[in-house]
Amino acid sequence: MKALKGGEFLIKETLPEQVFIPEEFDEEQKMIAETCQSFLEQEIFPNLDRIDALEEGLMPSLLDKAGELGLLSISIPEEYGGFGKDFITGMLANEKLGAGHSFAVAQAAHNGIGTLPILYFGNEEQKKKYIPKLASGELKASYCLTEPGAGSDANSGKTKATLSSDGKHWILNGQKMWITNAGFADIFTVFAKIDNDENLSAFIVEKSYGGIELNPEEKKMGIKGSSTRQVFFTNCQIPVENLLGQRQEGFKIALYILNIGRIKLAGAALGGAKEAIHQSIKYAGEREQFGRIIGKYGAIKYKLAEQAIRTYALDSALYRCSSSVQNAIEEEMENGKNKQEASLTGIKEYAVEAAILKIFGSEVLDYVVDEAVQIYGGMGYSAEGPVERAYRDSRINRIFEGTNEINRMLIVDMLLKKAMKGELDLLTPAMAVTKELMSIPDFSSTENTTLSEEKKALANFKKAILMTAGAAAQKLMANLAKEQEIIMNISDMIIDLYVSESVLLRTEKLIAKNGEQAHQEQMAITKVFIYDAADRIAKAGKDAINSFAEGDEQRMMLMGLKRFTKINSINAKEYRRTISDKLMQNTKFCF
Repeated sequence: MKALKGGEFLIKETLPEQVFIPEEFDEEQKMIAETCQSFLEQEIFPNLDRIDALEEGLMPSLLDKAGELGLLSISIPEEYGGFGKDFITGMLANEKLGAGHSFAVAQAAHNGIGTLPILYFGNEEQKKKYIPKLASGELKASYCLTEPGAGSDANSGKTKATLSSDGKHWILNGQKMWITNAGFADIFTVFAKIDNDENLSAFIVEKSYGGIELNPEEKKMGIKGSSTRQVFFTNCQIPVENLLGQRQEGFKIALYILNIGRIKLAGAALGGAKEAIHQSIKYAGEREQFGRIIGKYGAIKYKLAEQAIRTYALDSALYRCSSSVQNAIEEEMENGKNKQEASLTGIKEYAVEAAILKIFGSEVLDYVVDEAVQIYGGMGYSAEGPVERAYRDSRINRIFEGTNEINRMLIVDMLLKKAMKGELDLLTPAMAVTKELMSIPDFSSTENTTLSEEKKALANFKKAILMTAGAAAQKLMANLAKEQEIIMNISDMIIDLYVSESVLLRTEKLIAKNGEQAHQEQMAITKVFIYDAADRIAKAGKDAINSFAEGDEQRMMLMGLKRFTKINSINAKEYRRTISDKLMQNTKFCF
C-alpha cells in the first residue's frame, strides 16, 4: 500500500499496513544486526578506554576490521564494491553500531557524511575512483563544512577556491573546525566558495595533495575517542576534475547530506538507548538496598518503564520513516531514476520527518542515559561504571547535524513551504477545524476497547496543531519566522503527533497479527505515551496561543485546544509497572 508523502501525516490518516515495524525484519537483516552486535562486543566494548585515550592508530584499525566484515559497505551499490542493501537494512546496521560510543561517531562520519556526497553527487569517474576504497575502509573519509564563523549558517563560510592560472587546479585556502575523523582521514569533502560566488561549491580533497595542516585533537566533554580537529588549507591544489557536482551546488549537497545524517543520527541514538537500558536493567537486578533488589521499588520501576516507553516510541517512528524513504526510492527507480538519484529524491521527500527524528532521537537518548546514571547512583557517576561515558557521549547529539533548535525551526518552515508550493494542502483541513470550533462539541465518550481512545486522540491532536499553526500563520504572516518561541511550540506539537501515531500504528499492527493477549506491554506503552503526549501538546499549544492571540479569539482557541487534547484517564502507574516487570523478567530491552 502506498505510503503518505512527506508531511502528509499531519492531514491524513495512516493505516497500520502502510508502515514497516521492527518485528518484520527478515533473517538476513537479523544476521547483519548480529554481526554488528558481535563486532561491538569483541572489538569495541573491551577497548573503550583505549579508544577514548585516542591511542595512535587504533580507530583506523577498527575501521579496517569493520571494513573487512562489510560493515562499511552495506548500503553501497554492488558495482562499487558494496552489498547494495536497502535503506531499512542500512538503518538497522546503523542502529546496532550506534551503541559503540566514539566508534559509532567515527564510522557514521565515514559511512555517511564522508562517503555519501561522492556516492550521490560524484560523476562516474569520481565514484569508480573513490567509492570502492571507501567501502572497504582502505580510504577513510571526513566532511569539512563548519567554520569558526559559520556553524548553523553554513553558507556564510569564508573558505575560498580560485582557479590556477593554467586552469588545471583549484587553489583552496581556509579553515574548518569540529572535523570528525580529521586526524586520520585520507579523503576530505570540503565546502568552499569559488571566487565571489554567492553559494558554496564542494570538492574532493585527498590528504596527499599537501597544503593541509591539522590542529591538535580537541578536548571534548564526550565522544573523546572520536578524532576532532581543526583543518587548515593553505594553497592546497585540487585537480579541476575533483569539483563535486556543479559549481555553487555545495550548499544543496550539504543540505541533502544533513537530511540523511539526521535520520541516521536518530538510528544511532536508538542503539545507544537500548544499550543504556540493558545496563540499567542489569544493575537494577543486581543492586540490593534495604534487603531487596532496587528493581522491585516503584521509583526504579518508573524509570525503567519510561526509558522503555520513549525508546519503543523512537524505534517505531524511526522504522516508519525509514520504510517511507525506502518506498519512495523504489518508486523513483520504477520511474526510471538510478539508485543515487532515487535515493536523493526519497530522502528529500521526508526531510520534515528526518528533522523530527533527529530531535526526538537525541532527546530520548539524553533522557535514557540520564536515568541510567540515576539508577546506578554513585556508581553511575564513576568512570568505573558503564553509564558515565554514555551520559557524556550523548550530549553532542542535540548539536550534531544542525542543533535541535534549528531543526525545530525547519519543521515548521519546510511544512509551510510545501503548502505554499501546493505539495501539501494544509489550508482545507485547517478551515475545517475552524468550522468545527463553531459547532457543538462531541461529548460522547469512546468505549475504551483496545486502542480506540488513543486513535480518537490522535485525530484530535492533528486538529489542535492545524488550529494553532493556522492561526499563528494567519495572524503573524511574514513575522512568524521571527517568533521562534511560537515556532518551537508548534514543532513540539508536531513531533509528539508523529511519534504518537507511529507508536499506535506499530502496536495496532502487532495486535492484528498476534492478538491483544500477546502484546499487553506494547498496549501499555502506547496508552502511557499518548496519554502523556496529550498534556505536552496542550501545554505547547497554550503557550503558542497565549503568545499571539487575545480576547474572544484567544478564549475560543483555548477552549478548542482543551477539547482537542482531552483524553480519558488511565492508571499510568500500573501500566508502567507492567512494562518494568517485563523488562526485569527478560533482563534486557525486549520490545
